[in-house]
Amino acid sequence: MKINSSVVTGIFLAVTLALGTGLAGCGTPSSGTSSSAASSIITISSPASSASTFLSSNSSSVMSSTSAPSSGQTEITTGVLEDKNFGSVIIGLSLDEFNNAGFSFGDSVDVIFDNGYKLEDIPYYDGYYARRGDAQIAGYPGYEHPYIARTSSGSMWEETGVTENSKVTVRLREKGKYRVTEESFGTQYTNDRKDYNSDEAFANFRTFAAGDMKQNFFYRSASPIDNSYNRAEYASQLAEQAGIRYVLNLSDNEEEYMKDIANDSFSTDWYQNLYKSGNVQLLNLSADYGSDSFQKTLSESIYAMTKSDGPVLIHCVEGKDRTGFACALIMALADASCDEILNDYMITYDNYYGISKQSASDKYDAIEQSKGYDILLYILHQSNPDATDTDLKNASFKESAEAYLKNGGLNDAQINEIESFIRQSLS
Repeated sequence: MKINSSVVTGIFLAVTLALGTGLAGCGTPSSGTSSSAASSIITISSPASSASTFLSSNSSSVMSSTSAPSSGQTEITTGVLEDKNFGSVIIGLSLDEFNNAGFSFGDSVDVIFDNGYKLEDIPYYDGYYARRGDAQIAGYPGYEHPYIARTSSGSMWEETGVTENSKVTVRLREKGKYRVTEESFGTQYTNDRKDYNSDEAFANFRTFAAGDMKQNFFYRSASPIDNSYNRAEYASQLAEQAGIRYVLNLSDNEEEYMKDIANDSFSTDWYQNLYKSGNVQLLNLSADYGSDSFQKTLSESIYAMTKSDGPVLIHCVEGKDRTGFACALIMALADASCDEILNDYMITYDNYYGISKQSASDKYDAIEQSKGYDILLYILHQSNPDATDTDLKNASFKESAEAYLKNGGLNDAQINEIESFIRQSLS
């Protein structure tokens, strides 16, 4: 695959969708943001810093003071705002002011609140790239201010115990410590078919089978009806050719489905026929696979899938994150190994970004150890809550996948039906 300067979509766009569908701990600026921190005095300490003005969410301004310590250490002290949507702590400087103070994406920083609460050695990224539950500062494109948050995990505002009168100091700890992760997730892909080696790579379409799964029975792809990234026509054609007879649509609700099929630039008759016959499930899942609603909905939908004849297609919009988790869970139920599950997950990054073990091993490892490990560790924690990264390579995930389904409301008999449906006949 060739990456060029045509229409590009960064990896961070998936996070935009996640934010819009309820990714806990990752907020977006809104009119609901508190502005009382606008009365705080802001101190910027950096060799290259200069006087600046903090514009709060209600556009009132406060003059800032600056100083440069003899050590030349880069740090800022400012007021905070509460993100009313997701509980993130909003730093009371504009994103430009924060960056101009000497901070760059990929840096390691320490965060110290005036009540004594500290977050040490956390990354500063331009998206939500930290692992699930980990703290970071996010300077997301389109944000007015940097946000302090834990990825998909609770309210940072409540965790830190800050108030609208609190101040926070952010101090540079190590320049560029998380640069590889930042650059890996900042890679962009194009939405132009000619930049890819095949229709399958462009549509992220493939069969997946690991452990003792049935062969050529389960497929995954980008959406065959949502054409946001110009891939739907290709995914639709490939799915129809594969004889797909049942679909788990992880991303759409009824309204979105009707909007998608109203696009008459290509045919989705096969998909609409499956929907009308009850063979398409519209799950409308958020990107937070750790939420109770995600777990319950996915567990029930996987059981409902057993009443079909297959083959089965699983998709969201890009076929990457939500699809990646659902497919990992199904492979785990078939007793797939850690390497088998990770290898399938990482094919998506080769398809979209040309990131493979051979072509870009450092980026490959950064993504695998962030996103891939997160998914497997979350599954493993269902039956082994003390497991760590070092336990993944030799772990058996079947029991943990079964525990996930039980926690999602299924009983042993239903889980047995799922496993019989997924796995090859042993006779």
